Amino acid sequence: MKPRIAAVFLAPFLVLFAVFFVAPLLYALGESLTRIERSGLLGLHGRTTHFAWLSNYTTALSDSAFVGSIGRIFLFAIIMVPLMVVASTILALLLEAGISRWPRFFRTSYFLPYGIPGVIASIMWGFLYSPGTSPFTAFFPDLDLLGPSSVFWAIMNIVVWQWTGYNMLIVVAQLQSIPQGLYEAARMDGATRWTIAWNIQIPMIRPALVLIAVFSIIGTLQLFNEPLVLTPLSSGISSTYTPTITAYNEAFNGNNLALAAAESIILALVISVLSFGFLRLVGRRGR
Repeated sequence: MKPRIAAVFLAPFLVLFAVFFVAPLLYALGESLTRIERSGLLGLHGRTTHFAWLSNYTTALSDSAFVGSIGRIFLFAIIMVPLMVVASTILALLLEAGISRWPRFFRTSYFLPYGIPGVIASIMWGFLYSPGTSPFTAFFPDLDLLGPSSVFWAIMNIVVWQWTGYNMLIVVAQLQSIPQGLYEAARMDGATRWTIAWNIQIPMIRPALVLIAVFSIIGTLQLFNEPLVLTPLSSGISSTYTPTITAYNEAFNGNNLALAAAESIILALVISVLSFGFLRLVGRRGR
């Protein structure tokens, strides 16, 4: 009886998971193994589909621009993931320590940027970055936040601004689950606020920090909205700036769905390897 009840509750999730995750993944995998040939003027006389084995993957991995985009986003993740974890933890610890006079106000204020869609946030920051509309131009006339050498950091600023508050709430929720008796015992032993944070709070919020790190790895490697919106404003963002933008342009501008599917599968494999590798590394250290 119990397995049947469990199956009833799991069925909606399994159906949605199969329809919106497994099926698109299998379709993309099948599409990446094909090659389309068009005939006639402008390819209007029909097309034929051939099985291409791994040729699309070979083409994608031999493209220096696509491989460079993976390296660029990997560098982005190396900087972003520790920055996100540290920033979220510091904000959460400050709020829970009662240092701010209005913790609910600041908690809500930090979370508000997450409520703004990524496209809208990128447009807003684009106005703040553009020399013609930026309020920083009056104080720093030579500052070009959208230049080839600085747009990388400008995009990172948008991501940090948007996601730090959300990740902070994950840490706050974990902090609130710590028994108050531990704090009282530590204070009776003469522990300072820093000692409590370092020896009690941070070790006990380790699951939340791991979750934030995994979310940041996955989200960073899928970076798409911010650079795409800023592309018309910056000469430093090319059509192959990130792997997702590269696949997007191959599919909808180059009309090469097979190659775009192969690039998407490669990116999915990279994300899976890094995410599960990080979880395994953390689990091994935990043991």
